[in-house]
Amino acid sequence: MLEALVLAAGNGDRFQDHAGRSKLIHPIDGVPLIARTLRAAVAAGMKTIHIVVGYDEAEVSGVVRETAPAGTRVLFHRNDAWRLENGLSVLAAREALHRRPFAILMGDHLFDAGTLRRVSDHHRAPGEVLLAIDRRLDDPITVAEATKVRTDEGRVIEIGKDLTSFDALDTGLFVADERLFPALEAACAAGDSTLTAGIRRLALEGAVRGVDIAGARWFDIDTRADLERAREAITTLQ
Repeated sequence: MLEALVLAAGNGDRFQDHAGRSKLIHPIDGVPLIARTLRAAVAAGMKTIHIVVGYDEAEVSGVVRETAPAGTRVLFHRNDAWRLENGLSVLAAREALHRRPFAILMGDHLFDAGTLRRVSDHHRAPGEVLLAIDRRLDDPITVAEATKVRTDEGRVIEIGKDLTSFDALDTGLFVADERLFPALEAACAAGDSTLTAGIRRLALEGAVRGVDIAGARWFDIDTRADLERAREAITTLQ
């Protein structure tokens, strides 16, 4: 069974919480955002959850401890460089995940458990990364905000925010193994500490496969407006 790596270290500066709290502790229908991420992962069969914390560490960690489903093993990892990009959060858990495949989830992305299970159960060759992609391009708000992906016969061949030619969106859900870590280290050494930069390097090697989420709903909560959109549609993710 896959373990889950949840990236929860960033400060989410676009969310504009004037109280200085992490957006991950804000509720949707009474349930903190990070708790919804954990519940979906556990419902998809992931019983060991690695949480990378940084900004507002005490509050985020406290909410995770209070809301983690019974029987869940939760391990915390600290990213002291949380002001930088999310590739460093993945590297913060490297030693704990050595030699084991794992799912990467963004703490501020919402999926239903069925989508997580479908992606985590998808066949993956050793060393290959699976990226959950959305081929729906009819929502201009989502398209404008998302990282774009170009595929060829199921392989991801290009990925980036500024792609002008693309046929899918990066939903922020991955399944990977230890091959990802040196790719991230190389990207960081070249000056780009995003997870996308590491994935891009593996894509150039033909090692990234797109898994279409086939119409499933998902939400990337960057702003308060995103949070309200998710609140309005949350019944689809129950």
